[in-house]
Amino acid sequence: MTDRPVIALLGTGLMGAPMARRLLAAGLAVAVWNRTPEKAAPLVADGARLADTPAAAVADADVVLTMLENGAAVTDVLFARGAAAAMKPGAIVLDMSSIPPSTARDHAARLAEAGIGHVDAPVSGGTVGAAAGTLAIMAGGTEADIAALAPVFAPLGRVTRVGGHGAGQIAKLANQAIVGITIGAVAEALLLAAAGGADPAAVREAIRGGFAESRILELHGRRMIEGDYVPGGQVALQLKDLDTILATAADVGLELPLTRNVRDRYADLKDRLGGGQLDHAALLLQLESINPPHTVCPQTKR
Repeated sequence: MTDRPVIALLGTGLMGAPMARRLLAAGLAVAVWNRTPEKAAPLVADGARLADTPAAAVADADVVLTMLENGAAVTDVLFARGAAAAMKPGAIVLDMSSIPPSTARDHAARLAEAGIGHVDAPVSGGTVGAAAGTLAIMAGGTEADIAALAPVFAPLGRVTRVGGHGAGQIAKLANQAIVGITIGAVAEALLLAAAGGADPAAVREAIRGGFAESRILELHGRRMIEGDYVPGGQVALQLKDLDTILATAADVGLELPLTRNVRDRYADLKDRLGGGQLDHAALLLQLESINPPHTVCPQTKR
């Protein structure tokens, strides 16, 4: 593969659109497709070629980058909508969606039969990291395929090979367990501060830099203080990942009680409180709902 591969990016939502812009800004040729065309059309102004079908997007591509909602969507686009059949031999599918590890391994096996490579490389860093090119990229696949994708990874963030096919998805599940549980810990801590008579914003500042410091405390803690739940990472997607974590844990004989507890709270936030489209920092709202009248921020932004 050359240092200027032709890329087809399938899925231009909250994460896919800023990733496409990073690739275009790096001087790479990018074709884009989205199930809802209106979400992909603005990228034409940045230099992208808009395709009306996945097959049309991938026809000349060296790399097919998928950033879709779940495993079923990736399977549908690759195999039911004809993307895999339209790809040229020797191309690589770079799946940066968050999907079950077993699904990633199945995709890799099916693509290999057609002479197509596969790397599962989900990311962490949210929309901010996607726009800044600072994503943490967890890659599963062969060393050769991951090395060949260096020109694609470079504008997007820092890549680490974590193992063979499916290992990238395992790493993302580990990441999402930490994210979900830590959001819950920060939410409980700030609610405790508010209910106990301390200023939660001042408490957050006081504990920053100590052992409790984290990106979650920095970014999501600020969201909670400000009541800002305009989505970066959505509750529904966090819940999807937590369900996948628990299913994968069951497959390997693990019980993960902290993950299960926070999963149930996200499910309550989505189903009872209608918060599925909010940012996942909105887990605080679920805790406030079971602890009236205590609140960290009386007003929220949705």
